[in-house]
Amino acid sequence: MATCPACGVETGEGGDCPRCHLASALFPAVVEAAGSAGESDPTYLRTIGELLSTVALERPATPVAEPARGLLSPPSGSAPIGELPAPTGAMRSPPPIEAMIDLPAAPADTDQLPELKRRIDEYFRLGRRLALDFTDFQSRAASAALVQDLDSLEILAREMFVHLSSAIAEEYESLLARRNEIAQLVPTPGADVGLTSVRRAIGVGDLPGAQRRLALVRDELSKLQEQWEVGRVLVAEGELMAATIIDLGGDPSPATGPLEEGRKLFADGRRPDAERVLARGAVALWTVLEPLLMGDLKRLRDKMVEQRSAGLDIEPAVQELRSISVELRKRNFVGTIVAYRRMKFAVDHQGAPGGEPAGPTEMADVLRGAPPA
Repeated sequence: MATCPACGVETGEGGDCPRCHLASALFPAVVEAAGSAGESDPTYLRTIGELLSTVALERPATPVAEPARGLLSPPSGSAPIGELPAPTGAMRSPPPIEAMIDLPAAPADTDQLPELKRRIDEYFRLGRRLALDFTDFQSRAASAALVQDLDSLEILAREMFVHLSSAIAEEYESLLARRNEIAQLVPTPGADVGLTSVRRAIGVGDLPGAQRRLALVRDELSKLQEQWEVGRVLVAEGELMAATIIDLGGDPSPATGPLEEGRKLFADGRRPDAERVLARGAVALWTVLEPLLMGDLKRLRDKMVEQRSAGLDIEPAVQELRSISVELRKRNFVGTIVAYRRMKFAVDHQGAPGGEPAGPTEMADVLRGAPPA
């Protein structure tokens, strides 16, 4: 009997994992990669060093003092996630919540000056809680109140109501987008109830009530996002590696089973198990990606040598190759792929006007949030 290195399930001799469907042919490679935490100079790092030595003759690669980390090292600290790639695998289908809000009608006009002033004062308090700039409204309110201009105060109250309603609707849509993203991994019942109550409050014109409920939803989503952020990074990382394998002409399917199994575990609320499977799944995807990536880096190196011989500036591509070395030493697969795509664009489009590298480019600061093995 063999044991799946991703989820720990015993499999039949020579058979794929019955739970996460990791291909049995990858078992030895995943075990070897996951156990390489003490290896300070893995083969692919030596390969990157050799590539650098042939294209950066005038300037040696900057030494990196930080030792290489294991593929399943714990996170070294939080880092901005940035824009993550759109998921391509099967995701949870969270209950839909309507995105658009019909703005309510403003309260009926009143000929009672105290009631109108009370309403305007409430709008100012709500505007402060929403961090809105009401400087112009304050000036107009002071002038109208000074002469007790009822008509001007009524117009002001209607404008403030519309302004506040629009701001609350915008925040609702922003929080709903956050909810939809998180809900692809885990259930969000508290936020769902809160968003529904926000819609109900706005529908009856209860703007203070809607704002209070929005604050509760925001707190709930922040707690969920913090709790599940490691999983979000791991899922995005797996998606990005799978997409890159396809871009390089490979087949990621033998290693994508743990990615889908991790999603299922997240949906069941089993966060530690999900993170463990996803972290091992990232190692499995890396074992498929590594030879493809190293092969294309050698192709790019040869092209850079030709470009340098032709008098072209290859320094931007050399800098990206150095970045690849640094990111690999940190086992930051996302940063590695982003640097690779930038390098590929710089080499393949040498001399071409303008343009941006294809693929996600806003994630260079992402650190893998993998838990310890």
